[in-house]
Formats: sequence, structure tokens, C-alpha cells
Amino acid sequence: MSDQEAPPSEAQPAAAEAAPAPESDVSVAAAAALEPAPSPPAAQSAPPAVPASKKQPKEGTPGAPLNLTLDDVNDNSVTLTWDAPENVGPSGLDGYVVEHCKDGTADWVAANNKPFLSTRYVIRNLTAGDKLHIRVKTVKGDGVSDPAVLDQPILIREILEHPKIRLPRYLRELYMRTVGDVLNLMIPFRGKPKPQVTWTKEGQPLDPKRVVVRNSERDSVFFIREAQRKDSGKYEMSVKILDELEDKVVIHLQVIERPGPPENLKLLDVWGFNVALEWSPPKDNGNAELKGYTVQKADMKTKQWFTVLAHCNRTSCTVSDLIIGNSYSFRVFSENPCGLSEKPAVTKDVAHIKKSAAMYKSEPFNSRDLSEPPKFTQPLTDRTTTRGYSTQLVCCVRGFPKPKVIWMKNQMEIREDPKYLAVMNQGVCSLEIRKPSPFDGGVYTCKAVNALGEASVDCRLNVKVPE
Repeated sequence: MSDQEAPPSEAQPAAAEAAPAPESDVSVAAAAALEPAPSPPAAQSAPPAVPASKKQPKEGTPGAPLNLTLDDVNDNSVTLTWDAPENVGPSGLDGYVVEHCKDGTADWVAANNKPFLSTRYVIRNLTAGDKLHIRVKTVKGDGVSDPAVLDQPILIREILEHPKIRLPRYLRELYMRTVGDVLNLMIPFRGKPKPQVTWTKEGQPLDPKRVVVRNSERDSVFFIREAQRKDSGKYEMSVKILDELEDKVVIHLQVIERPGPPENLKLLDVWGFNVALEWSPPKDNGNAELKGYTVQKADMKTKQWFTVLAHCNRTSCTVSDLIIGNSYSFRVFSENPCGLSEKPAVTKDVAHIKKSAAMYKSEPFNSRDLSEPPKFTQPLTDRTTTRGYSTQLVCCVRGFPKPKVIWMKNQMEIREDPKYLAVMNQGVCSLEIRKPSPFDGGVYTCKAVNALGEASVDCRLNVKVPE
């Protein structure tokens, strides 16, 4: 696209851009670029210019881009971002055109040959040390919008940014992995110009046969295909700029595996239903501190192993609650953060839980003599009843052996007479007289007899005749 003249609103900044400014200070140069130049009286009486992004576009002309922003700058390129205009229309835009010119001139050069629709653009192949004014226009058909212009000229140079390593939180403490694991650590960092990244282990360069490092502008990748215990150690990552600015981090890597079995497991003593065991730590702790020991037992009848003690921190223990008469074998595993040892230490001897030889002799038992003669605890009471209504005489007796109960009327024993029903239950004696008549009245006696004696109680029964 051919260069166009700057609109009147840009004339004053263009004249001001020619003002001298120290090139080493971007902010001072920008302030100088924005300082208005003297204008004739007629120009001073004119109303102030309105920014292109806030002007109302003419009919048929697209709106100017909004919020034009400098995103990044280095010694040969500039990155810009902006927002689309508010009124795009149903048919949309053809795209945007980015232009730039050197400070102090009005020669605008198009950075792109054809309009594009992205709201981000990188102007490349620039000359370090130049000051550039930059603007962006919207294109729609034959219409071109007023430009959106950066407020200050941009000095093309690399912006110095101090190096900073962003070490992930899980790497700030001891980083523990298992033998055979893949290690793929990505460490982000920042800094401008591009920092120089250096890795060392214990102050020495890395072994390229064991470790592969890939560096980019934003991160460093530390890779080990198959970790081994010899890869454990203190790794230092350094990010340096201009041999003066530097940031360092240290990663403590520990590659571990399962420990070996305990040594010299012995069956020290067997007493009652208890067994005392003792052993020594393993020769190989798996390159990690031991977390303890696991003790198991097996009955020689079933030969099934059961854990009786876990995470034991000592090298001895006592196993209790064994079954008398059975025989047991014992084994011990060592444990570290990687897990239990692959093999245990097993006792050579078998523990026999023997029965006690002491005999128990019981003391003679003196039984208590509970024999006693009959004794009435509740006597008979006199009663009055009406003819034809059954009645019941009740008393209580005790004695051992169980006494025999005899009922009598007027000193005559009552035998098998359907008129009478005699019952004795748990010492309670009762005599039921069914539908008595006046003839059934008289003195009733209950007598209890056993081998130790006898006892009796009396009562009088009156039978009334209703009028």
C-alpha cells in the first residue's frame, strides 16, 4: 500500500519528533516526542485534535483499531496488539495495515503487503538503535480508517530483564524418585536478552551419557531416561545474562530402591506364650533412611503368615498371645520410603509353645447341709363363702427333703374326692373346694411331713346359704 500523508492531528507530533532527545533513555525520548511545537496564532485558536481511535468514522469508512499496545521489543523486532473497532458491520473487515516511520521523518512504510485479520503483529528485520513511530489502520473495501498511533516513538533495542528461575514447589525440597523412573523436569525462567543456562552436579559438568538438557528462551528441560542410584546428588542450575546478572537454584535428587533384608535374625527366648526376637539392620538401606521393620509369624500347622508388628523402629521385639501347644516360625522385613524389602529374614529355629508342667490340685469342697423339717411360712386363714361358689384355701411351707402335704377336714384325711383339688407348687399349697354346700363347712388342716419332722396349720370354713 502506498504511503499516505498524516492527518492534521498528526502534524504537530511529527514536528515535535524532530526535537533532539537522548537516545539512551526511551522515556525521555518519548516525552520529547510528545512535546508540542510552537504554532501560529491561527492554529492556536483551532480546537484541539481528537485522537483517531475516538473520532467518529465517515460514512462508509471503517473505525480505527482500539487500544493499540506495545507488547514486546528487542534489538530487531517489535510486537504489537490491539482490539478490533466497535462497529465492524455485517460484512466484516478486510484486515489491518501496520505502518512505521523513523523519528524526525514523515516517510511511513507499510510493514505488511496485504491486510490481515489478526489483532497481533510482529514487525521484524528492524535496525537496532532506530526510533520508530508506529500506527495501525483498518481496511474495508476501498475505505481506510484513521490510524491508531502509539503515544511515543519506540527505541529498537533489547530491553534488559534480570534473570529469574521459577523453580516448581515440589523441587524446592528433597526430590525422591525410584530406580528405573523417567525424570523429565521442566524449569521455567525469564530474562532478556536470552540468558545462558548452565547445569552442574556437585560442582562438575553433567555426564551427557546420563543426562540430557534442552534449553529454550523460556525454560530448561532436564531429562534422564532411566534413573539410577548414582544419579543422586545436588544439581545446580544457573541462568546468566551479560556475565553479571545471574540466578541460581539447587535441586536435591535422591534415587532410591527397596532395602535389603535384615541381618542375623535370632530367636532369643521362649516363655509362656511369648517369644523374644532380635536382628541387625540390613547391609543395603536402598539409598534411603529406613522407616522401620515389619514382623510376621506363621503357625507351622497352617503355614500362613500374619503381621504381628508393623513400623517397628527397634531391632528387637516380643511377640505375645501365641497359642500354647503350637509351633511358630518368624520373619522380618525392612522398610524404607520405597517399600518393604523384596526378601525377609527368617528364623532358623522354630518356637514351640509348650504346655505348663505345673499340676493344679483343687481344694476339697465342703457342701452345705440344707436339710430342715417342714415349716409353714404362711398359715391358713378362716374363710366364709356362699353355697355353690368354689373357694380356695392357701398356705406356704418349706423343708428339705421336699415334704409330703396332707389335707384333712375335721381331722379326717381328704383322699381322692372329685369335690377337692389339692396342688403344691414351689412350696405353695392350695386346696380348691368346688361348689361347696353347708355340709362342707368345718375345720380344715394342712399337714406337711418329711424325714426330719412334720408341721400343720388349721382354718375354719363357713358356708352360708343365700336367703
